[in-house]
Amino acid sequence: MTDRISVEIVKNALVYAGEEMGLAVRNSAYSPNIKERLDHSCALFDRLGRLIAQAEHIPVHLGSLPWGLRQMLEIIECEHGGVREGEMWVANDPYITGTHLNDVTVLRPIFHRGALFGYA
Repeated sequence: MTDRISVEIVKNALVYAGEEMGLAVRNSAYSPNIKERLDHSCALFDRLGRLIAQAEHIPVHLGSLPWGLRQMLEIIECEHGGVREGEMWVANDPYITGTHLNDVTVLRPIFHRGALFGYA
């Protein structure tokens, strides 16, 4: 897939997936900070932890997400032997996630046919 049209279609589909994640967060939230101010961020990463798509919520979080993801994965690898299909990890330690204490980072590994594909 190297033609510009296909690349643009896939890029926009991935960004929209981030927007859909944001809708799920907003619809399940009680806080007006999340519901009205959109004080949350959603992104997709490849299996190496590289950012591949992000929704346009609060951009300041997106600077810390790749770093926090790498920190979380390092801890998960050391303490649990890596991620497994069906798991989700939650952290709010500012020294791990690079955000303040009120921010919660949720990490979900994405598997395809038993192989790690990326993270949401």
